Amino acid sequence: MPWEYEPRSFPIGFEDGEPAKFFQPDFYLPDDQMFIEITTMNQKLVTKKNKKIRLLKQYHPDVRCKIFYQRDYLHLVAKYGLEEPDHLEEVVAPTRIPGQPEIVRLEDRGERLTG
Repeated sequence: MPWEYEPRSFPIGFEDGEPAKFFQPDFYLPDDQMFIEITTMNQKLVTKKNKKIRLLKQYHPDVRCKIFYQRDYLHLVAKYGLEEPDHLEEVVAPTRIPGQPEIVRLEDRGERLTG
């Protein structure tokens, strides 16, 4: 899968109409036209990253960006056998894929509820 490391910066803060703060996502996946931000930091810094992602969406709504947290990263590392983190068993498995949930009605998929 092709990817690019920190290919560009997006202005997310302005002073007197001029860009003053920028956000540079970690990776770009050209085939999916999506940016990826990975954070394995403490909660205080994760909160700042979440704010940057919100500002990115506010100022650049056409830019697709997903954030992966430490737990997501560690589970991918273990899933693909890249390394065996000592503390992986302490990490709670994610309950859903990061991003907005997709709601699908069973009737729309041709399935019937039983019960």
